[in-house]
Amino acid sequence: MNITIDTAKNKAELLKYFRYRSSEFIAEVNKEYGNTEYKKKAKKLNTLISRARNTIIEIVEQNGKSDNWSNQEVLECVLMVTYCNFVVMLEVRNSVWPYEYMAFSRRVGELWEPFCKLTFEYPINDLKLFVPPLFADVKKQLADEVQEYITNLDILEEQKEQLTKYYDKVWGLVMSGEIQLELDLHFIFEGKKYVVDFKSGFGSNEKGNVNRLLLVAGIYHNLEDDYEPLIFVRATENNNYFDTLKNSKTWSAFSGTDTYKELHKYSGYDISAWIVDNINWIEDLDSAFVKHLKENDLIQYLTW
Repeated sequence: MNITIDTAKNKAELLKYFRYRSSEFIAEVNKEYGNTEYKKKAKKLNTLISRARNTIIEIVEQNGKSDNWSNQEVLECVLMVTYCNFVVMLEVRNSVWPYEYMAFSRRVGELWEPFCKLTFEYPINDLKLFVPPLFADVKKQLADEVQEYITNLDILEEQKEQLTKYYDKVWGLVMSGEIQLELDLHFIFEGKKYVVDFKSGFGSNEKGNVNRLLLVAGIYHNLEDDYEPLIFVRATENNNYFDTLKNSKTWSAFSGTDTYKELHKYSGYDISAWIVDNINWIEDLDSAFVKHLKENDLIQYLTW
């Protein structure tokens, strides 16, 4: 397949290519695993199909650089390659391990996040990605500041030692383990640092996750770099967990169309318009898979 600037509009050719590749992968995996090892088959096929996507994207990047494509032209090619690859990935998974509603709804949500992040990996606006801080470094910085403060207090040495012990006890009580400060996306826009958590939606048992997010946002707000934590949610209808984060004053939370507006504002690209113009799951998925989705009432989950 020849990768050109027109690949961004050539959905049919990309679908044909990935389906042909997937047939090769299925033949390879069938030789490796028995008929009952469908979970292993699905995992291996997912890896192989993802690898095929990455290969095409590398060629898009190389051709874009050598032929001086604009950032938007590169991004739109990558979006089309990724979407067509996702279509085939879902088809192949269903062919070896038919989807039921929980697995399918979760998977469609999982694919939405990396798709949206493409607008930040190939941005139109002037933004940069950055490596998030390590909690170990944050903890050490804070500990050093407190220790310096205690050292300079006009009190007895025994009292200083006692204060230090109390401080260590507090850390021990609050922190049962290391806190993960890495979220789904970290970028700098107009001189400000943003950290982003993507969510397909909030389930009925998200209390632990919400508490973790509140803690992480609190830490970011107390760092000197003036971070802004953002939550981007796909679902248009949410529950009290989303409201808790939205009203927390530590997270700026958005959902549905508001999420797409925020993605556009920061990345410079209207991915919502691209989705409307290019994504048609029912038309693009093969008929056998669509039949399975309709029979099992799964069509409703194909919403981005």
